[in-house]
Amino acid sequence: MDQEKIEKSVKSFISKKKIIATALIPLLFGMALYTFIDWTLSFSFNSSDLNPFESINDLFFDEFFSVLIIVDVVLLLVSLFYTDQFHKIIRNSGFIISTILIRMSFGVSGAISTILIVVAVLFGLSIIFIHNKYEKDLSNIDNDTMP
Repeated sequence: MDQEKIEKSVKSFISKKKIIATALIPLLFGMALYTFIDWTLSFSFNSSDLNPFESINDLFFDEFFSVLIIVDVVLLLVSLFYTDQFHKIIRNSGFIISTILIRMSFGVSGAISTILIVVAVLFGLSIIFIHNKYEKDLSNIDNDTMP
């Protein structure tokens, strides 16, 4: 592909990402507002069981991370139209796996939750490290083959 086609393709992909991000803003604010209203209406001051912060993750983060996973998958599918470079697709897939691991950590408690979060972060960091190493090696190969 020539440079002009690549730039046009990248600009098109970025514009699609901006559309998705713009659509996410009102969605996430709406989810937060709905969750807050639902949470405040669920208070029962007559109840002897007043522990509203017992499962704070159940309020918003479950749905938030579910939306993030769906958006990540949509972005991965959109990126398939713009690149056939496997290391870019593997990087994006790795980030989806990290997000899924974080989402799974909300469903468990105790040390397992912490372990899942740490594994998600380490997995994401290792994916980006491997991707950056591959990019560096790829650029060295391209520079070596130039006349």
